[in-house]
Amino acid sequence: MCLAVPGRIETLVDDGPLARRGKVDFGGVQHDVNLSCVPEAKVGDYVIVHAGMALNVVDEEEAREIFELTAQLETTAEE
Repeated sequence: MCLAVPGRIETLVDDGPLARRGKVDFGGVQHDVNLSCVPEAKVGDYVIVHAGMALNVVDEEEAREIFELTAQLETTAEE
């Protein structure tokens, strides 16, 4: 099973269409992410990331819904 998670873009480096990257924050943990598939993304946007690649931009409300559902899944798994 594959899992894609939302994160917030903190920094952005645009060295051309295929070299676009940035630091993305996942609840306090930051990772380098390839942003070449989301040329419209900017600092402060939330993106869905899988295997180090941002796949699409989502609004903050959708990202928060995903965070809440993930927390519910964790709680259910612990029970």
